[in-house]
Amino acid sequence: MANNQTNRGEGSAKELGGKIKKNVGALTGNERMEAEGHAKELEGKTQKEAAKAAERTKGKGEELIGKAKNRIGQVIDDEQMAAEGKAKELKGNARQNMNKPS
Repeated sequence: MANNQTNRGEGSAKELGGKIKKNVGALTGNERMEAEGHAKELEGKTQKEAAKAAERTKGKGEELIGKAKNRIGQVIDDEQMAAEGKAKELKGNARQNMNKPS
């Protein structure tokens, strides 16, 4: 998770830096600076969205594993297993919700 969070943070920083450079270029009439800023902004947004997609995938896996563990726990009448499964399922749902596309 730390790697995806790092990529997400770096992407946000690139996106912001690109926006600033783009706007400075627009204000000063420097088309090259404006274009470079726009490219950096898009690069950052792409990096950020890729990290979020990876986290959503991880969350879906947690959700599915949790559902299975919950159901197995219910079938074999193991309350602890069912509770652990439900917790993992909810964790996966939360991870997906926190990383929705922008």
